[in-house]
Amino acid sequence: MAFGRKPQSMNQLLKEFMRKMPHQTELKRGMVLHLWPSVVGERMNEVIKDVRFEGNKLIVKVENEAWRHEIHMNRFSIAKKLNDRVDSKVVKEIIVRA
Repeated sequence: MAFGRKPQSMNQLLKEFMRKMPHQTELKRGMVLHLWPSVVGERMNEVIKDVRFEGNKLIVKVENEAWRHEIHMNRFSIAKKLNDRVDSKVVKEIIVRA
């Protein structure tokens, strides 16, 4: 029996479901925090003390100034990778503190 709708991929159905969720932003932020280690890599992740959101800013605390500088210099590419992975612009800015 044909119901007049084309079959959709699971990926498309999940995207549609995510758009309709009332707490979509919070879910995407949680996904970003989960993906952080895989995006920055194991070595950089080892020096991170804390990663959390304050509004749309991702606050990253590191062990020392050298790593603060390293992450600060790469903050735009890290934010882009994270946003690309969650298909959203949930990370507007990364602030790095030592």
